[in-house]
Amino acid sequence: MERFKVPRRVQVAESKPEFPKYDVADEEEEDPSDALDSQNDDGEGSGGMRIRPSGGNVTEDQEPFMGVKVRRKASFRREYRGDYIDVRSNPYLMKVLQKQGDKEVLFADKVLKFTASGKMKRRILMITDFAIYIVDPDADALKRRIALAAVEKMCLSELSDNFFAIIIPTEYDVLMASTRKTEIVTVLVEATKSASDYELDVCFANSFEYNATAEFVKEVQFEEVEGGVRTKILNK
Repeated sequence: MERFKVPRRVQVAESKPEFPKYDVADEEEEDPSDALDSQNDDGEGSGGMRIRPSGGNVTEDQEPFMGVKVRRKASFRREYRGDYIDVRSNPYLMKVLQKQGDKEVLFADKVLKFTASGKMKRRILMITDFAIYIVDPDADALKRRIALAAVEKMCLSELSDNFFAIIIPTEYDVLMASTRKTEIVTVLVEATKSASDYELDVCFANSFEYNATAEFVKEVQFEEVEGGVRTKILNK
């Protein structure tokens, strides 16, 4: 597989790592429409300065799932920008990164995260050269830090939807939704390869399971229907 062109990176200062609590027991419900409708596949709609990739547009053959997944027309030959929320202008996010000791931000944007109870939460997803960060933007709270080396694979459907699961065997998994899913997968594959010298598996199926907690398994089912894709999240 060709190496992907990674977005230009934000530099942060070094410091000692500090590990947060995990984001399992959140119970307030979030309306997903605001978070996803404020974006589109062309990457518009988010404020702040954006970091553009040095290589320009990303073409089909540079992504990890060409020929497998149904794609939206708007996502072809799209420019990857990396930072959609201007991390450098956010004192809390910069403080988090400095405490953890991560040096480069590869991706940052708002996403939807699904809790074990099925609630949808608006979160900030940051991917750095060493870890994945999940941050509550309303409370300025770091909910979870996942080392890239702990990630085993990503699960996606074969259809045109926004869902993806990050599988972490030593902890519990994460189910999220983002209109920039293609970029997230591309960045995670490349970052994992650079940090751990192995290639992250990207698995495609219209039904897959994930561990919502260490002992609680859920199944995500996708079905193509007229006008779009129907998604179900079921308890196992």
